[in-house]
Amino acid sequence: MSPAEPFSLGFSPCPNDTFIFCRLVEEAHSQAQPFFQQPCLEDVETLNRWAFEGRLEVTKLSFHAVAHLLDSYCILKSGSALGRGCGPLLIGREQLPIAKLADKKIAIPGTYTTAALLFRMFAPDSTSLLEMRFEQIIDAVASGTVDAGVIIHESRFTYPEAGLVCLQDLGQWWEESFDAPLPLGCIGVKREVEPSQREEIERRIAASLRWARTHPEQCYSFIKQYAQETEDRVIDQHIELYVNEFSLDLGHEGRRAVELFIEEGRRRGVLPPGQGSLFCSG
Repeated sequence: MSPAEPFSLGFSPCPNDTFIFCRLVEEAHSQAQPFFQQPCLEDVETLNRWAFEGRLEVTKLSFHAVAHLLDSYCILKSGSALGRGCGPLLIGREQLPIAKLADKKIAIPGTYTTAALLFRMFAPDSTSLLEMRFEQIIDAVASGTVDAGVIIHESRFTYPEAGLVCLQDLGQWWEESFDAPLPLGCIGVKREVEPSQREEIERRIAASLRWARTHPEQCYSFIKQYAQETEDRVIDQHIELYVNEFSLDLGHEGRRAVELFIEEGRRRGVLPPGQGSLFCSG
């Protein structure tokens, strides 16, 4: 099955995404009539904002962003990042009581990132939020530009090297509060795409991940072209943490966790109200 024109595709340069999509990128290079165009690799907040403009047909999105975009995008069952022990971390230069966060300047990795939504749930009185790219936050905290920062991706493995400390594991807070895995990011597809094509996109993403798991050594060159941290140890930790069975198929537990996360954001007034299905398929 192939579309008349290849689908546009975007995902982040982080190792979990480049690992999952490595095979699809190879196919886009090698096939005479590829299913996907050459992908756009961008920071997840850039992809979030592009989705508000409807730029890409298939794109990585934060679960925070997709909750604002349900009129135009639905969530695929393959390609997601969620789980336990993988949430954003709130870091600072020294230990700081959570009660004193309200008047502090906090760096967040983009307004529509899941990390930003989770922090707003955790610390609703903190309103001095400074948006910046995720790879800049450790330096901003270390230099005193901000008092604390919410970090994601590879940064969670490297912040101690900058002499920083963890003030709160936000994923742990979510898991203990709601007894559910934490939804981080998903692959969204435009609702205008035919249902049969959506199913084919899901199938191809899952097949690409299965291939990567069988041939991990063939993915490293592609992963290292884009990774912020290129040490094998950090890349392996990143993939192990963020790529799991939920990435193959959200399943009942994953879908329920996503529904709970978005319901909680709506209940707290951080996300807009909405009705209808979040997911592309039943």
